[in-house]
Amino acid sequence: MTDLTKSRVLVTGCCGTIGNELVRQLVETFPVGELIGIDNNESELFFLEQRFAPAGIARFFLGDVRDHEKLSRAMRGVDIVFHVAAFKHVILCERSPMEAVQTNILGMSNVIQAATDNGVEKVIFTSSDKAVNPTSVMGTSKLMGERLMTAANSNRRGNGPVFASTRFGNVLGSRGSVVPIFTEQIKKGGPVTLTDDKMTRFIMSIPQAVRMVIDSASMAQGGEVFITKMPVIRIRDLAEVMIRLLAPQFGYKAQDIPIEIIGMKPGEKLYEELMSHEETRRSQELTDYFAVVPAFRSLYEDISYEYEGVVSNSVDRPYISAEEALMSQNEIERFLLDNNLLELPFDHADHPDERYWP
Repeated sequence: MTDLTKSRVLVTGCCGTIGNELVRQLVETFPVGELIGIDNNESELFFLEQRFAPAGIARFFLGDVRDHEKLSRAMRGVDIVFHVAAFKHVILCERSPMEAVQTNILGMSNVIQAATDNGVEKVIFTSSDKAVNPTSVMGTSKLMGERLMTAANSNRRGNGPVFASTRFGNVLGSRGSVVPIFTEQIKKGGPVTLTDDKMTRFIMSIPQAVRMVIDSASMAQGGEVFITKMPVIRIRDLAEVMIRLLAPQFGYKAQDIPIEIIGMKPGEKLYEELMSHEETRRSQELTDYFAVVPAFRSLYEDISYEYEGVVSNSVDRPYISAEEALMSQNEIERFLLDNNLLELPFDHADHPDERYWP
């Protein structure tokens, strides 16, 4: 079991939604022995330092995962790396695919090499649902990131680093997610735009997503992809709940905010996949998670893949939002309120562009 309270931890992409919350939990909740944050967003790094440096255990540095030498220096003496830095916006990656490759794939290679050179204990990568049967450059780059993380374990000798991945569903409230988008549309009097009435998604809150990342550091044995169990919503239900709750706060009647179906975007899926049909054959169900172990087991014969809290050593169907029970509108409302996802006002000026770090 990894003891974070005594560990020296490095977080790449520390200024993004997940990275910021990861820093907060590691500094305030555990706390870790020492935290190093790397990001290329100078302004946000400054504010992060102002908030967390007084604790005496956190330091923040300008850097980019494309810079192998910078990463290697930063990882000296580090025990655990949480690799969060990535391009995550689908359309931007389609427009600039080689930039996505440089950051999401070659950047991953730099993280792996730097961790190996410095004898890091564990490296945890934050992947995406879009890595499952990918239809976009971003999803493909995330899948390649998972594959690189897994393959890094086949080259492990003796006490080399353990590399593993986590795979997220929709993190409600993160930058660019549907909740702030719907909030802005309701604020303007509508319409609230949906791509399809039948679209479903897995959901989780930002703290839940980060807890998954931290738990994975304790569970990881090498090469797995961890998937948390999540509730499922129909996006139209979410829109209707948000209209009902927010319209009066912006001076409108709920019935006056229209919902408009605009059609699916290129590469968009009607439902969300977190585990493919092929992956079910090599997955274990745990109490709160699924663990997808490597396909080419002959390369990882020295790893047992035995976990605490095993519910089943096999999974009989893929983990797809279209095949899971939906939350009711009352349950969606409670989820939004319990997780403070409807705080007002939401001002995009408070959230700088996130081209490099998710």
